[in-house]
This record gives sequence, structure tokens and C-alpha cells, in this order.
Amino acid sequence: MNNRKLIAVLVLLAAIGMMARSGSQLIKAGRVYREGVAAYEALSRQVKKSPSIGTALKTAQTEKEADTGFIAAEEPQLSLPELEIDFQMLTTINKDAATWLYCPGTVIDYPVMKADDYDYYLHHLPDGTQNANGSLFIDYNCAADFSDPLTIIYGHHMKSGSMFGSLKGYKEQGYFEEHPYMYLYTQQGNYRIDLIYGCVIGAGQWRERAFTCAKNVKALIAYAAYNTTFKNGTVYEEGDRVVALSTCSYEFDDARYVLVGILRAVV
Repeated sequence: MNNRKLIAVLVLLAAIGMMARSGSQLIKAGRVYREGVAAYEALSRQVKKSPSIGTALKTAQTEKEADTGFIAAEEPQLSLPELEIDFQMLTTINKDAATWLYCPGTVIDYPVMKADDYDYYLHHLPDGTQNANGSLFIDYNCAADFSDPLTIIYGHHMKSGSMFGSLKGYKEQGYFEEHPYMYLYTQQGNYRIDLIYGCVIGAGQWRERAFTCAKNVKALIAYAAYNTTFKNGTVYEEGDRVVALSTCSYEFDDARYVLVGILRAVV
């Protein structure tokens, strides 16, 4: 075999090896994803008391077009989707469970954890199993009961759309109009999150502006309002408690998409 043929064979073998490794990685990633989905489904069966999860709200949310073209609610109807969480069971499974986050018509239907760092729940499911899907979790600087002026919740942007992968939908006005609210269920009480802005920001800029600090919540609101990806008539008022949902975005290196909402207590 001459040198040219030998080189061709070696290149072919290398290509086959790369394809085999890539295939193996894809199979492994698929298995990890399926294991994560199965774990969340099992957890849901354990802690959800209501069989009607995923149904429409009991009370319809009436909306109108404002003169500005923004979508604004006539009167906030603080009703909840038919969902009841067994927090005794949930906290028995893991005492770090702080709340349950639900967005009707989307995949967001998960427990939210509270740890002592930024790392653990990036790589662990709520039951403590190591898994790339991770968990949604509250910034460890924030109170677990949402009593702070600002509470930040982090989650992976999974390619499958799970976890916070669906937040990218809020880069479109139509998606916001279909999903203007999220809901938090806690042991202390339940809340509706009125989503008001969504914006892309670099991780470095997020840190430099200290947007994780509650004292800078007005600056965060101002930044998000100026850079928002959708329009909404609801505005932040002094004393409102703010929830920010943060996940990776891919407009540039270390980009983040942050969805900002106002917490409304549901009696």
C-alpha cells in the first residue's frame, strides 16, 4: 500500500472513530435526559394532589388591547390553576424544596430548590440524583419564602425545551400574550407572577451591575424595561416584590435571558 492510500485509510478510520464517539455521546445524552424526565414524572405523581393539572384556569383572565397596543388586564383576577402540592411529602423527599413553579400550557411544572451555593442543583435532581438536567433553584442570597424585594430563580436552558428551555419563547410578543402569568405554590401561600419584561444580558454585565442584590432591583427593572423583548402594560410600583427567572441564551458568549415578573399574593 502506497503512502497516499495509507493516509486515505487512516483518515477514513479516524472519521469512523469520531462518528462512533459522537454517536455514543448522543446515546448517553439521550439516556440522561430520559432519566431526568422519568424522575420528574415520578416526583409529580408523589406530590401533586390534584388530577386536573394542565387544565385551564378556573377563572378566565380577561384582557383588552390598550390604546398603546400593549396587553393589559382590566382587573387582576387572582385565581389559580387547579393544582395542589403536598409539601409535607415534597420536603420529606428533599428539605431543600422551597416552592413549585407552574406555567400553564408550557413544560414549566417543577419544584424549585434552595441550596447554599450556585453549583449543586445545576447537576442534581430534586431527589439528589446527579443528572445534567439539574433542578430549578433559588439564588442562595435570596430568602426561600419570597419575602425579599428580589428573588432570582435559575434553571438550565435544555435543548429539549425542558427546565427553562421554554423561556426563549418570551423573545416573541405572541408567546408572551399566550403565557403572561406563572404561578408559585409555597407552604406559606400561593402567588401569581405577572410577567412584565424579558431581556438578554451578558453574565459579566449582570455581575458588574450587581443585579443579584435586592438594593439594585429598580436598576434591574429599568434595564429590563429598556431592553425588553415583549411589550406589556403592567408596571413595577414601589414595594412590589420581583421575581427574576434566569437561564442561558445564545446570542453571544455567556449570554443570559432574564424574565422579570411581579409577585401577586393569591388569597
